[in-house]
Amino acid sequence: MDLGTTPRSTATTAGVLSAIRAEVEGRQASQIREWEAIVAWASANIVTSPEGAATITDGYLDTGVPIAGASAPLVSEFALMELVAVLGRSPDGGRAYVGRIIECAWRLPQVYAAVVAGRLTPWRAEKIADLTHSLNADAAAFVDRQLFNASGVGWAQLDRLIAEAIVRHDPEKAETERQVASDQRYVEVGDPDTNGMVHLSGVMDAADGHDLDQAIARRASLLGDLGNEQSLDVRRSIALGEIARADLTLDLEGSPGRKAVLNVHITDTTLTGAGPFANPVGRWEEGRCPVASEQIRDWLKSASTIIVRPVIDLADHVPVDSYEIPDRHRARVILRDHTCRFPHCTRPAAKCDIDHARPHGEGGPTCPCNEVALCRRHHRAKTHSRWRYDITALATYEWTSPNGFRFRVDHRGTHPIRPSPSTDPCSTAPPERPRSEAP
Repeated sequence: MDLGTTPRSTATTAGVLSAIRAEVEGRQASQIREWEAIVAWASANIVTSPEGAATITDGYLDTGVPIAGASAPLVSEFALMELVAVLGRSPDGGRAYVGRIIECAWRLPQVYAAVVAGRLTPWRAEKIADLTHSLNADAAAFVDRQLFNASGVGWAQLDRLIAEAIVRHDPEKAETERQVASDQRYVEVGDPDTNGMVHLSGVMDAADGHDLDQAIARRASLLGDLGNEQSLDVRRSIALGEIARADLTLDLEGSPGRKAVLNVHITDTTLTGAGPFANPVGRWEEGRCPVASEQIRDWLKSASTIIVRPVIDLADHVPVDSYEIPDRHRARVILRDHTCRFPHCTRPAAKCDIDHARPHGEGGPTCPCNEVALCRRHHRAKTHSRWRYDITALATYEWTSPNGFRFRVDHRGTHPIRPSPSTDPCSTAPPERPRSEAP
């Protein structure tokens, strides 16, 4: 029998729902009474002395604390502690809760009236109070006037209303926030994954973002008209790459268009796929990831300029007389070390400093054999603290910490070097047996 279709079941469901609604209404009514009681408590515990100044109340020193926005009253610090304890809330949580109610009662009277009348749920009013807390008195009053029917205001609309209030009534704050937001702009191209894809993220000026979106949309539409049957999202992605390549045509320092500068480690069968032991995988040095041979072909096909670099003998010695490290040295060190060579550090070598292992001023040569990739933090540690390292073999480094702990860093990672008992400064040798004692 389908219990969900019986009259009894329907009646039972309706009864349960009615009971739930009654509980909700009862809980909201109880919370409204709590709000009214807290407002009455606040009225009786206002401290009129300047903020932070002690005043004598009932024979003892007390301090008025601000827990709502500007122009809201200060309340007794000690009395607030007692109220929060009675409410059964944590000190910080209780202080914030009482502050929201005071914010509504003194700075958002229409919002408070809507709560008391049951037109606005207390939790929505608390959310509004959180958003208006930092506004000046005029801006908060403006928001309150617009919220005569706060129950019908969505959060996005409320955010816009707060922004308008700041622009209207606190232009200096609005300009400061605009400048701070402007300084947060960025565009970041992530590391490629194994499929040759990257994730883009960024924050732009709204006008710039609109223009970019329009340009991408037009080019994606054109790709569709020219016969590209891929999805709109894919065509938009392709369009962004084409826009970037169009900008490269303005390059006045060399050949226009995309330049393929790929440090790709491949075997003699990666691109041909020939032989029983064909290897279809290469490794892209800049992306620090494996790439398929098809991906390498695609990159090369779409490039208008291809720069082929000869195989570099990473063990070769090519010293120079100056202290400055030439670009060809940097390229060798980056390809050899891959990452910062400090224990456990994984910062890419391309983003590191190149350190003279033996300082140039002490006779250390400017040569790849004496140059090591160290990120800025660990370069400073080596230069200004008691961290030290020795080069024991090609791309192999033995570090000693300020307290004597040692680590070997090589292409396999970081390996602690365990001291032998004879060299361990913490070990204690057994006492020598007296000569007169029998063996």
